[in-house]
Amino acid sequence: MRYFLIAGEPSGDNLGAALMAGLRALDPEAEFAGVGGRAMMAQGMESLFPMEELSIMGIAEVLPKYFHLKRRIAETARAVAEFAPDALITIDSPDFCLRVAKSARALNPGLRTIHYVAPSVWAWRAGRAAKMAKVIDHVLAILPFEPPLMEAAGMSCDFVGHPIAAEAQAGPGEAAAFRAAQGIAPDAPLLLCLPGSRRTEVGRLGPRFGEALRLLGAQMPALRVVIPTVPNVAALVREMTADWPSAPVVIEDSAAKKAAFAAADVALAASGTVSLDLAANGVPMVIGYDVAPLSRLLMGLLLKTDTVTLVNLVSETRAVPEFLGKACQPGPLAGALADLWNDPEARDRQVAAMDLTMARLGRGGEAPGLRAARSVLDAIRARR
Repeated sequence: MRYFLIAGEPSGDNLGAALMAGLRALDPEAEFAGVGGRAMMAQGMESLFPMEELSIMGIAEVLPKYFHLKRRIAETARAVAEFAPDALITIDSPDFCLRVAKSARALNPGLRTIHYVAPSVWAWRAGRAAKMAKVIDHVLAILPFEPPLMEAAGMSCDFVGHPIAAEAQAGPGEAAAFRAAQGIAPDAPLLLCLPGSRRTEVGRLGPRFGEALRLLGAQMPALRVVIPTVPNVAALVREMTADWPSAPVVIEDSAAKKAAFAAADVALAASGTVSLDLAANGVPMVIGYDVAPLSRLLMGLLLKTDTVTLVNLVSETRAVPEFLGKACQPGPLAGALADLWNDPEARDRQVAAMDLTMARLGRGGEAPGLRAARSVLDAIRARR
């Protein structure tokens, strides 16, 4: 079988690599072409062009590259036609991937199209699913409540498990070694602060999170703070937190991050998939998030759910406190963090919700890459 895969972000690259490994496990003669990053190239793909060209976000970033991206869309669609795959598999990055799928389908109306990672229509912009159904036949979903939503829009869909559920986490020994390496006492209260991975997020949330930690630190003088971050905002994070209390430790190394998650007692985090990383490590959390005033207004009008925290959504609880928009203020954030340390029942509710979340995301079951590969093969056979 022949597969043309497209990923535009590092997370998609990792999903694609696991899927390729799963497909090869089921079909050792499988052939691959497409666009991917280091992980997919390590599985034997020769990327049509550097994936990093697609890892851009926001109107201001996209506009200068608009015509270049249009050329890449046309080039990729032609490459799909020339490769004549049994399926085109697009992975997240819908702005690019779905345009390629539309162009490739125009060149070959019989092309089987599969998209990995369903759009979050459960949260907002439900019309995205119907729009996607015009060019996509089958969806690989990573959240268990998504298949009915995709099927209602006209696509077949399988829940294939979330990658976080299959990731190996650091153990107690690595957690203890991390504390020792950073000069953090074994019994010192340790808080993870996660203000986001984009400059706009860090700039907006960082000062509020910092003030919340000042308030919390006044009640807990022994508090230590660790801030896992990414290279593109590391300098900003270090500058912003230089005068924070508790001498924050800023880390970028991936192994140190895993150990930090295992060592932490509580977390203050921006909304996003990081809540699942925390859940995988059993770290009780408080979620805070805000956007620009206009975006806040629009999202308030479009949002379809009373929570955006994935742990709450997957577990069907509201165990994780979240403070969104105008509610994202230092006082309430600090109060909720203090409650987690002072109220064992609140911690227990979160731990139970996190355990349920991981179970529902597939922990202990078949690896998501292999599960996704089976779904791909079933979808291709169903079309024949």
